[in-house]
Amino acid sequence: MLRLPARFAALILCFAPLFQQRSWRHAEVLLLGAILTPGRRTVASILRITGLCRERRFVNYHRVLNRAAWSGRAAARLLLGLLLDAFLPRGSVLLGLDDTIERRRGKRISAKGIYRDPVRSSHGHFVKASGLRWLSLMLLVPISWAGRVWALPFLTALAPSERYCRERRRRHKKLTDWGRQLVLQARRWMPDRQVILVTDSGFSALEFLAALRRQESPASPASALMPPCTSRRRHASPVLSGGHRPRAPACRP
Repeated sequence: MLRLPARFAALILCFAPLFQQRSWRHAEVLLLGAILTPGRRTVASILRITGLCRERRFVNYHRVLNRAAWSGRAAARLLLGLLLDAFLPRGSVLLGLDDTIERRRGKRISAKGIYRDPVRSSHGHFVKASGLRWLSLMLLVPISWAGRVWALPFLTALAPSERYCRERRRRHKKLTDWGRQLVLQARRWMPDRQVILVTDSGFSALEFLAALRRQESPASPASALMPPCTSRRRHASPVLSGGHRPRAPACRP
């Protein structure tokens, strides 16, 4: 087992009550290895970086993720509390909400779907990507030594594809439905803090905004939705052949 500094070990031990004693020994290795492992954070990579590549009972580490009884929601709440104490002990809380596609293949990856690839696609070129769609809620905090704002994820949910729900006769939830649940869950964890939400245009839906406003209690500050927009200076935008400048994207409230 890795020997950690006392301050770092104290933060890791905060998650110990979420697991049973036997499961925690393996979960602690996975947690430390996930922090140290570069690239893809698979169980095999974690065991290699922690010096357990020859572990004969490596299946016990897989069972932490697929069989052990522990609450991911409780872990997310605990992680959010640690992040707030370290980076934002008071004042308004700025949250970011965004989805990402994890490219996975295999017969057992049943919740995957085909989505638009936001990286390789453009306005005139559509590229499809197959994989799992995850929705992540992040704490946006300025990091002094980095000189920029970092997005620190603390709550993540899997948004299954429509085909997956139809085959299992389940109601399919749209991305805005999953986003509403994540935001309201985080809001209940911070009843005395003002929450400001930053999203992209995919969440600029009236139903999404109305659901957030309905759940606000009269005693708590109202949450705000701030879709990010890109501002362009007129002298920096190119001039087209007709002598007109392209219209800058507008910011919608």
